[in-house]
Amino acid sequence: MSDHPVLKMEFNIGGRPMTLETGRLAKQAGGAVFVRYGDTAVLVTATMARTIRTGIDFFPLTVDYEERFYAVGKIPGGFIKREARPSEKAILSGRLIDRPIRPLFPKQLRNEVQVIATVMSVDQDHAPEIAAMIGASAALHISEIPLQYPIGGVIVGRVNGELVINPVLAQAEQSDLHLVVAGTKDAVMMVEAGAKEIPEKIMLDAIAYGHGAVRDIVDFIESYREAALAKGLAKEKIVPEITEPAPELVDAVTRSATPKIEGALIRCSSEKLSKLTRDHFLDEMKAELVEQFLEQFPEQENDIKDLLESIEKQLVRRMIVTRGLRIDGRALNEVRPITVEVGILPRAHGSGLFTRGQTQILSAVTLGTISEEQILDGLGVEESKRFIHHYNFPPFSVGETRPMRSPGRREIGHGALAERALSAVIPDEGAFPYTIRLVSEALESNGSTSMGSVCGSCLALMDAGVPISAPVSGVAMGLIKEDERLTVLTDIQGFEDHLGDMDFKVAGTVKGITALQMDIKIAGISQEVFEQALAQAHEGRMHILQKMLDVLPTFRPELSPHAPRIIHTTIDPEKIRDVIGPGGKIIKKIIEETGADIDIEDDGRVFIAAVDQEKGKKALEIIESLTKEVQAGEIYNGRVVKIMDFGCFVEVIPGVLGLSGKEGLVHISQLAHHRVNKVEDVVKEGDMILVKVLGYDNQGRLKLSKKEAMPAPEGGEEKNDRQNRPSRRRE
Repeated sequence: MSDHPVLKMEFNIGGRPMTLETGRLAKQAGGAVFVRYGDTAVLVTATMARTIRTGIDFFPLTVDYEERFYAVGKIPGGFIKREARPSEKAILSGRLIDRPIRPLFPKQLRNEVQVIATVMSVDQDHAPEIAAMIGASAALHISEIPLQYPIGGVIVGRVNGELVINPVLAQAEQSDLHLVVAGTKDAVMMVEAGAKEIPEKIMLDAIAYGHGAVRDIVDFIESYREAALAKGLAKEKIVPEITEPAPELVDAVTRSATPKIEGALIRCSSEKLSKLTRDHFLDEMKAELVEQFLEQFPEQENDIKDLLESIEKQLVRRMIVTRGLRIDGRALNEVRPITVEVGILPRAHGSGLFTRGQTQILSAVTLGTISEEQILDGLGVEESKRFIHHYNFPPFSVGETRPMRSPGRREIGHGALAERALSAVIPDEGAFPYTIRLVSEALESNGSTSMGSVCGSCLALMDAGVPISAPVSGVAMGLIKEDERLTVLTDIQGFEDHLGDMDFKVAGTVKGITALQMDIKIAGISQEVFEQALAQAHEGRMHILQKMLDVLPTFRPELSPHAPRIIHTTIDPEKIRDVIGPGGKIIKKIIEETGADIDIEDDGRVFIAAVDQEKGKKALEIIESLTKEVQAGEIYNGRVVKIMDFGCFVEVIPGVLGLSGKEGLVHISQLAHHRVNKVEDVVKEGDMILVKVLGYDNQGRLKLSKKEAMPAPEGGEEKNDRQNRPSRRRE
């Protein structure tokens, strides 16, 4: 046993204990906390580089969320059998941690900071991402890393109208809300929500309810640091090196540049310059100012550029708050001009082009069979999903060039947000047995391509004929706070997002919210401000929704002619083997014969997909033929396939694909109401005759009767041949 001190403390979240432990694991990290919540266990470390990264103008923070498959007793799929690139769930969980802590570091910190959350055990009733978020806050707080305030985070659900903190799996499955709230003791820093058309008032109550639990978590983390300091397990915070520009430089740049920049900004607003024109105009002006000041202050180029950016930001914010002027000349609650088109891709199953100002999204939908659903190889209980939304952000969308790579964290996050916004209105598998994949291409970007993707993708779904329960639209909101004055902006563009204090994205139907994402850069946002922002957002998204419905009021009544038609039927699970055949021989024959795709579920559900509906019907007929049971007492029109001395064999269900059908024996005594001496006197091979099913013999063979399928003769049963023959008397 080591003599190194260990600190382990426990507190309750959602009525269940969570423990934080430090001093036993990963002792060389700047801060390391082992979090236990139920049987969920996450090791979170926070480490800062000793040296400063030079030549950068941003804080180099990295948050990695590492899933280990041993956490749920699984071996990774694939050939290599080890964890490789992070899953989408892991990337989104890392973003949940990154977003609330990033604004809380000193702005001029240039030491690289890395937070790593390693998920080592997962109990599905206790979310590992929440354990990781709290562990990250605690690890940073006991380290020397200068995080200004600790944070807490919880999930809020709503079950039967009651709000629940960190719902267990059974509660989560019944919940109409999945809301992640993260923040400090005094302020909400981040909100991420998916909901089933929740009204704004309920969403506000849920945020406030979650923040109450967050305060308790922050109080505990602060007491945890005090206990860790007492045991020598926490470190004193470093004071980052902050170099201020020379006062004479600040004075000279401020006096000379402020009126020029202000005049340029007013011109941009009054002339409503486009994004590229405005950027080019402002960049040229600032480049001239840099050259001018370099003559007086050589070798201070970076400080000059920083000062000019700061002046520009202050002036734009002041214009908005004091004069109600936006950089593109719009009113504070005005949405940019919108154009909507649908069906522009001739071979896609559905497409929508949504343009709002200089943000343009082209969304396309593809409908596939249930077997094409996405397999999820992760730590959650879900093994697959049938509704998928992907988002692409090529460099030309902002007039730039860069290498085309696989989707980054931002693309995955935006795609997930749009997916969450639309999933609430997607029909269930029973009503619409398709896998649905949407892809949104950002063709132009000047603010809120994620909400543009919601609108474009909703249009694509309706164009494809997907019977969504309600159309969805989305809008991005912004906030500027100067002293005690707050201004909420509708439909923010990229410039306003960069200089604002809040990025607030809301999507939903007429009935309520389906997705919400909020990131706040400052403290002190009150409940009243949230109410104003949500009310203004509702007004904005209803305006956008009406523009969409003016072009396409509802989903199309028919699917695209290029989309597969899916026929759904159910067979006895015991009959699945009759359709599949040995080694899949029979089902392969059906697919080859008809060209249809066939999926058979273990519970007997069968999905037949074919672009040509006649081919789908043919496949259905074959499957029904293979699985149809011959019912006792029923009458069938069968074909005589073989004559024997004792009767004939009749095929009551025809064979398919060269396979034998279902046949039974009509005994000679069951051919007619009179005595039959020879089978051929009544039937011949190839004859179609009506037969009644008598049942099965003790060997499972089918017994049929032609006699029972015919009406009885008048006056009773016909006399047999012997009775009809004349008597022969001896003379």
